[in-house]
Amino acid sequence: MKAITVWQPWATLIALRLKRFETRSWSTKYRGPIAIHAAKHIDREACEREPIKSALAEHGYTASNLPTGVVVATCILTDCLGVHRTDGERDKHPVWLRRKAMHNEAFRNLFWAGGKSPEYYFGDYSDGRFAWELTEVKQLPQPIPAKGKQRLWNWEPGEGGRL
Repeated sequence: MKAITVWQPWATLIALRLKRFETRSWSTKYRGPIAIHAAKHIDREACEREPIKSALAEHGYTASNLPTGVVVATCILTDCLGVHRTDGERDKHPVWLRRKAMHNEAFRNLFWAGGKSPEYYFGDYSDGRFAWELTEVKQLPQPIPAKGKQRLWNWEPGEGGRL
């Protein structure tokens, strides 16, 4: 199974189905099952910012008890969308996630991440980045230890390839 290593608290936000898009500086053509690996790195400052702090607290998490070095969830990488800011500024609106149309190079608007949406604060929606749409997220009942890697990597979920 393909896997992606994500810093905390964002890996946990994905596992809790609170973060629908993983934002990256690079695109991928891969679509399909993907494991979410929680890196050993925790962005402690992010854990103290709202709405991240409240979202974690609702589920009993703080920067001190987030799981690290483990696979926390599996999901489906459904799409990879380009981030386009009409004003070019990080904290202004609107933010558009766009997919190239199959029949031409024109872009089609799919989503607006406004400042009132927690999703906006759970990612880096700077112009030119990419939003990986994650669906069918399943948090693992027990995190599985694994060594993370950069970019997409192959993860063997256990004996016999079963979770």
